[in-house]
Amino acid sequence: MATDNSSLQLEKIIDSADDFLPLLGTDYVELYVGNAKQAAHYYQSAWGFQPLAYAGLETGVKDRVSYVLQQDKIRLVLTSPLEKDGPVNEHINKHGDGVKVVALWVDDATKAYQETTSRGGESYMEPVTQEDEHGKVVMSGIHTYGETVHIFVERGEYNGPFLPGYKEWNPEFRPSSVGLKFIDHMVGNVGWNEMNKWCEFYAKVMGFAQLISFDDNDISTEYTALMSKVMSNGNGRIKFPINEPADGRKKSQIEEYIDFYNGAGVQHIAVATDNIIETVTQLKKRGVEFLYVPDNYYDTVLDRVGEIDEDLAPLQELGILIDRDDEGYLLQLFTKPVLDRPTMFFEIIQRKGAQSFGKGNFKALFEAIEREQESRGTL
Repeated sequence: MATDNSSLQLEKIIDSADDFLPLLGTDYVELYVGNAKQAAHYYQSAWGFQPLAYAGLETGVKDRVSYVLQQDKIRLVLTSPLEKDGPVNEHINKHGDGVKVVALWVDDATKAYQETTSRGGESYMEPVTQEDEHGKVVMSGIHTYGETVHIFVERGEYNGPFLPGYKEWNPEFRPSSVGLKFIDHMVGNVGWNEMNKWCEFYAKVMGFAQLISFDDNDISTEYTALMSKVMSNGNGRIKFPINEPADGRKKSQIEEYIDFYNGAGVQHIAVATDNIIETVTQLKKRGVEFLYVPDNYYDTVLDRVGEIDEDLAPLQELGILIDRDDEGYLLQLFTKPVLDRPTMFFEIIQRKGAQSFGKGNFKALFEAIEREQESRGTL
């Protein structure tokens, strides 16, 4: 998604966001999954995440098991139920595997809770202090779209492997990293006419400001369309694009997601790399599947984006998309859904100065998604 005057807009974001909720970054993302042990193996072997911590029967947890993996600044928590019924089972039965928690790193979890709930945020978890021999962590939380929640994590007085209740997880199996650095942004899909409601939630409850918006003139093909707005916190470290469906001749990818996820949820996680060619090459070798980009995309792409540092040939071979804004350019590629349901996927992104989101690639991207929808019989 590219835009004019993007650096100006980013400066305005920092000025206009009401930063009563200073966020230091993404602390972790927790997925509820049907089989955490096997999911952990997938994210290790295919994605290069490193084992970090574990909680389960061996640590005194009776109802669930969690594996924590890390790659640079990205932490994933994979949680499965150990008993029948209960909230984790209900979430998986309804949604399939998917993101439950987007945890945000803060200096003061109690203040974060007070600031957000006083502005209308629905409480998920009142502030609670957890302690072990490594120190203490304070956590609190609020609900956001669908059944997704934000947990605020205050860990300034903690030096353990992850959180109290977890032990170090140190298996022999440690495939090498693929060069992922941090979460660039996370995209939420919401229902018809709900985008503005949730953008207002992030503005009012969390002090975010709108960075950019796209309507169905920007994001449409012959068959489908969607609307999107990008919300960012004051320091720009947390960016949440929010998508909703728009009228089109056929079912959009947002409608397909909502049908299979049974409601709003996290559509994709964009992860940053400093070398997208090497990262995507490694991911493909390890079995990660990406959307197909036709060769004719590359016939005119340099006319649109201008000179780039990379040779075009390896980008074309890997299907990597290119876009430019006033600050520079970006390289991006999207996986196919990484779950059995056509719901969550990943974006690999390398920014070479650009602060935007690849608007110039929308048509090629959404046509690629439509080809996948057609193969599934859901277009």
